[in-house]
Amino acid sequence: MSYEHKPVLLDEVIEALKLRADGYYIDATFGRGGHSREILKRLGPEGRLLSFDKDPDAIKSASTDLVQDNRFEIIKGSFTMLTQHVEQHGLQAQCAGVLFDFGVSSPQLDDAERGFSFRFDAALDMRMNPEEGQSVAEWLNKAEETDIANVIYEYGEERASRRIAKNIVNARVETPIETTTQLAELVRQAVPSKKSRHKGKDIHPATKTFQALRIFINRELDEIKEVLPQAVDALCPAGRLAAISFHSLEDRIVKRFMRDESTPTEYPPELPIMPDDSNVKIKRIGKKIRATEKEVNENPRARSAVLRVAERC
Repeated sequence: MSYEHKPVLLDEVIEALKLRADGYYIDATFGRGGHSREILKRLGPEGRLLSFDKDPDAIKSASTDLVQDNRFEIIKGSFTMLTQHVEQHGLQAQCAGVLFDFGVSSPQLDDAERGFSFRFDAALDMRMNPEEGQSVAEWLNKAEETDIANVIYEYGEERASRRIAKNIVNARVETPIETTTQLAELVRQAVPSKKSRHKGKDIHPATKTFQALRIFINRELDEIKEVLPQAVDALCPAGRLAAISFHSLEDRIVKRFMRDESTPTEYPPELPIMPDDSNVKIKRIGKKIRATEKEVNENPRARSAVLRVAERC
């Protein structure tokens, strides 16, 4: 099945990466290849692009023109394998740019069979790679009530997490939680509807819970924390790191990482020692970037996107 996919902040990403025709670049979150295609258009015969995606559907979506391009290679697997593959190519500290587009993609949300969305009645899966690990349904039907509540609160920032967890545990005694609609209804019973800040639309009560379970089951935040240092180490001097986040938990990790890696070590003022900048690996480039009103109108998913950029010292 094919889905329309619009890469977010495309022009801003291309500008941020400061592409060189002969540069080696990494698109660590291939998705449906929107960013990758634009990068390749700007590379010459000596340029190279390496992409990653753990989703088998994303790998299959890489069309013939991409696969046959000898400047392009796609790896099926987590972007946490970045260092491994950079070293295999002998390119440690030689990459001109690394791009991340975190979170779930529109095609994943729009494919009912993947179980990411409460808009469709489907098996409750939510795995980025359905060939590995346990599904959300498998975990929910075994997990302790406290663990369920903690996950929903920590990764969804849902205040009603304890009520939701209690509903789930009580319901699974009678019937296992196996579908998206089952879960959405249990959440709806515990969470009152809220109005969106955007055009007064209702926010579905299950929004935060589905987000939390998806992040947890795929280890999304842990993988971001793991890969960002790898990306910096892969960059050459003046190489660019560009990261797109879609919610505060992702953006907070990126923001803190860039801040910490660009801040010299400070010593107590009473010590006659100047700040030590030997630990500074990157410098932040500009402020966070958001989608224009025009892009949001054309692609509502871009509304929550935040792009942050840094450069290797």
